[in-house]
Amino acid sequence: MIQLPSEAPPQFSGHETFPLRQLWLRKAYDAVIQFDEPAPRSVFADEEAIVRFGVGKNMAMSIRFWATACGIIEDEGGYVPTRLGDLLFNSKNGLDEYCEHPATTWLMHWQAASTHEKTTTWWFLFNHVVQQVFDREFIVNSLSGLVAEHKLRISMATLKRDVECCIRSYVPRLGGDSPEEMSEPLLGELGLIQQNAKGAFEFRRGSKRSLPDGVFAYALLDYWERMPHAGSVMAFDRVAYDYGSPGRVFKLDENAVADRLMALEDLTRGQIQWTEQAGIRQVTRKDAALKSLTEYKYKLLESAYA
Repeated sequence: MIQLPSEAPPQFSGHETFPLRQLWLRKAYDAVIQFDEPAPRSVFADEEAIVRFGVGKNMAMSIRFWATACGIIEDEGGYVPTRLGDLLFNSKNGLDEYCEHPATTWLMHWQAASTHEKTTTWWFLFNHVVQQVFDREFIVNSLSGLVAEHKLRISMATLKRDVECCIRSYVPRLGGDSPEEMSEPLLGELGLIQQNAKGAFEFRRGSKRSLPDGVFAYALLDYWERMPHAGSVMAFDRVAYDYGSPGRVFKLDENAVADRLMALEDLTRGQIQWTEQAGIRQVTRKDAALKSLTEYKYKLLESAYA
């Protein structure tokens, strides 16, 4: 049985079948911060939403979905920006106001694929599909097994739409009825999945040159923070192979993970250390990295934009 990382139920809908687009997260952030109090839930659904976002009603709902799934806004009895949203899109000193930096694209992939709460298919695809080559039918059938195991009432049609949206997030289809549909999905820039000559799909594993060390470091500490007992030492194999780990989510091979961990010692001035002794490989947190995982992961994220 496939264990879910938390008690939150799986989710296979909400995106209205639209993959995440480049400016959507910033649009959602801007819409929410216009209110002194939490933005009303109707901000994405009222009659003005079409004008506010410049898209149709279903697409406005998709913008809301992606902004919450990627951790840019959250529902607190109304929508408010998150710390991550402010860090990226604050008009005074945001790291990437227009969502143009590769670091943000990699970060949003991490947000979508490292947990299952809102984007279960993304999480499943990058953590539980171990085959190099796969097709839509395989993913749908595998997810139907997950649905049956957890006694959920999800239709096959819903699963198929969710799988299609997930794959098109990384391998966009040609054409489309609107400029928004024809624009490149944000995550398609990463080259994590490619379509082969037979129409099936393949993961592209390797070093991922466009992935900044700061985003890898953020992902490592974010993953570490989710551990039930986040100690000061973590085995290399967990970083490389565990479900929800940077190695799995970013499709890094073993050598690439090792290279990244070695680079973190310089980036953090020894506060994250990589050791290999007597065949035992592990990562250690010290000082600020040990004192507060949350604060330090945001500090390292900022280094990705320097």
